[in-house]
Amino acid sequence: MALDIKEIFTAFMILFAVIDIIGNIPIVIDLRKKAGHIQSEKASIIAGVILILFLFLGQTILKLIGIGVNSFAVAGAFILFFIALEMILGITLYKEDESTAMTATVFPLAFPLIAGPGSLTTLLSLRAEFRVENIIVAVILNVIIIYIVLKTSAKIERLIGQNGINIIRKIFGVILLAIAVKLFAHNIKALFV
Repeated sequence: MALDIKEIFTAFMILFAVIDIIGNIPIVIDLRKKAGHIQSEKASIIAGVILILFLFLGQTILKLIGIGVNSFAVAGAFILFFIALEMILGITLYKEDESTAMTATVFPLAFPLIAGPGSLTTLLSLRAEFRVENIIVAVILNVIIIYIVLKTSAKIERLIGQNGINIIRKIFGVILLAIAVKLFAHNIKALFV
């Protein structure tokens, strides 16, 4: 097992940009308000397990159920699109049920927000370029940062204030919408080729 610092750093930065946990702070704060409490440890661990499992089983699972990576990415683009609409327009499309705190920790926080179609398809791309052990280290480093951000999101909210959160929420909503459109446009072409 040969760990390559350059590969780890590159894979880490790519995943960090795609997961965009800093950009998701407004969503995390929003979910915390809806749910009352989010289990940061559980969300981080579940997201990490999903990412590592998908690294090994992703293509096999998709092939098994007859779904291509592009179809998976298009479906993910729709989810991101609706989350972005919620952020920009200040509406609620996702209805909570009674067990909101537990549900919010797993869905939509651990999946699809952290371990979402963007990060999962990115893992499949990274696997083609980098060694698996380097990608696993990059995933673990990202999970640690995700945990820190989730744990400190209340402090970050106090620091920025409600107006700051609202502004950041709208800005990142537009960015998320752009990512959703890009993900959709890039992968829809491949479905019709």
